[in-house]
Amino acid sequence: MIDIKLIRENPDVVKENIKKKFQDQKLVLVDEVIELDKKNREAKLNGDNLRADRKKLSEQIGSLMKSGKKAEAEKIRQEVQKINDAIDETEQLEEKYSEEIKSRMMKIPNIIDDSVPIGKDDSENVEVQRFGEAFVPDYEIPYHADIIARFNGLDKESAGRTSGVGFYYLIGDIARLHEAMLAYARDFMIDHGFTYCIPPFMIRSNVVTGVMSFDEMEAMMYKIEGEDLYLIGTSEHSMIGRFIDQIVDESQLPLTLTSYSPCFRKEIGSHGLEERGLYRVHQFEKQEMIVLCKPEDSMEWYNKMWKMSVDLFRSLDIPVRQLDCCSGDMADLKVKSCDIEAWSPRQQKYFEVCSCSTLGDAQARRLGIRYKTKEGNKFVHTLNNTVLATPRALIALLECNYNKDGSVNIPKVLQPYMGGKEKLVPVK
Repeated sequence: MIDIKLIRENPDVVKENIKKKFQDQKLVLVDEVIELDKKNREAKLNGDNLRADRKKLSEQIGSLMKSGKKAEAEKIRQEVQKINDAIDETEQLEEKYSEEIKSRMMKIPNIIDDSVPIGKDDSENVEVQRFGEAFVPDYEIPYHADIIARFNGLDKESAGRTSGVGFYYLIGDIARLHEAMLAYARDFMIDHGFTYCIPPFMIRSNVVTGVMSFDEMEAMMYKIEGEDLYLIGTSEHSMIGRFIDQIVDESQLPLTLTSYSPCFRKEIGSHGLEERGLYRVHQFEKQEMIVLCKPEDSMEWYNKMWKMSVDLFRSLDIPVRQLDCCSGDMADLKVKSCDIEAWSPRQQKYFEVCSCSTLGDAQARRLGIRYKTKEGNKFVHTLNNTVLATPRALIALLECNYNKDGSVNIPKVLQPYMGGKEKLVPVK
């Protein structure tokens, strides 16, 4: 949510930003907010004037009562009651206007950074740089589900019976490799000075609406029936929610946190779920990084964070590239965002494994997260980035470390988490 002062003073800037995000249907919201804000301020001024009149009359009543002029005091009391009724009506108007303003402000996208490329969707994202050689071996690399099947590592059929499409069982060495990657990602972030956290896996609706747009919420979140609780789609949601309505001391910033969680997503949309594989599923596990910092430090942290993801994937012998997300591919709260994509030698193309974003003070405004300075309280900036999400990272590792004989090399950094094993050998 942007600062309403920006809409009051620079509505054209807000409208131009909406156009850059190809959401012209939202242009009317700016004019509606301006009109409602005008009415709301008029109502507040009227209320202030009425309260000032009431104060004066109340003082007169006191003087009259001291002088024994009860009849005159009673007449003024009746005037005060009328003022009280008018104040009640005014306060109801203020509440109504405030709610209507908020409902519209929540739909107006955040102001994007000047460096964000302009484009309608992810097909117009811009490649910035590559890390590692995008190789193609001289032998065929099977589909990842077929690789895993050779290790008896995947059972989607049973998961279909227990849970439905979009769920899976991982078994044996594949399950162990999956957890080794998460443990390594955890320790990687701890070694970079981040504090490890395990957050709640359910959050209330006021936190959900504080950390994401309504469109994202509808497409992603699972609601717990009969409860004001949602399953998290990423630990960023509960990690940012941890600071709701809090004032952080300036000396504590930046807060650098890394969190583990399972993630639950509806995956509503044209892309659909994968029947055989693990690329798009309802449930997965992830290590996340979250930063709360001063506004002047947010872009520096943004660049540090996506580079950490690059370093982690390169340590797993996986080539990656960085893409700047275009304006139309960014969620409404984001100021700037980029994807880290891993190389698929089987498909001979890259696919998304990480997403890094700075959201400015949008989440902080919605959730009331400030930091204390000598000059007063200010909103923090929030950032998030995927450290490692399985099973997508597992897919990339299996393909990039697959050998002609069907075995899979275990990267050196993971071998301590795999009991010293250097490679996985297929059982069939």
